[in-house]
Amino acid sequence: MKLISSEHVFENSLIRVSVDHALDPSGFEIKRAIVHHPGSAVVLPVDAKKRILLVHQYRLPAQKMLWELPAGKIDPGETALQAAKRELKEETGCKAKKWSKLADFYPSPGFLGEKMTIYLATELVEGEATPMDDERIEKKWFTAKEVEEMLRTGKILDAKTNIGFLRWKYLK
Repeated sequence: MKLISSEHVFENSLIRVSVDHALDPSGFEIKRAIVHHPGSAVVLPVDAKKRILLVHQYRLPAQKMLWELPAGKIDPGETALQAAKRELKEETGCKAKKWSKLADFYPSPGFLGEKMTIYLATELVEGEATPMDDERIEKKWFTAKEVEEMLRTGKILDAKTNIGFLRWKYLK
């Protein structure tokens, strides 16, 4: 595909939106509105008892409280791992001594350019959370069996949490 044009239509501190037009050598054309995002880091915190730490917060686009893995935007100059470490500390107060990458994925590549990277964080040390001013976060430990049941019954609707947990549980 060759990008023919890209029209900038919106930008804020989190995203940029463009309307792009691309063409392949056969003449096939694609026109899309694309949301550009710098990427996100996601953390699956697992303690020595094999419990998973989830956060509960209101998500305005979903218009509901969601249980999910701690996560956040990768800031300029930051690697995904650095962002994961920062987000774990901010949202839960925890630090981890061991980190390993579980997955990279695009949550909705039809219109969203965001890539998410999930890390397993173990050998945790708990501390005090420092959430951002616009975040109200509750944290809670769950057994793997409880998380699996929450996935099965639709109590966890967040894609990154589904992917992170299932990748850890079945593909590690």
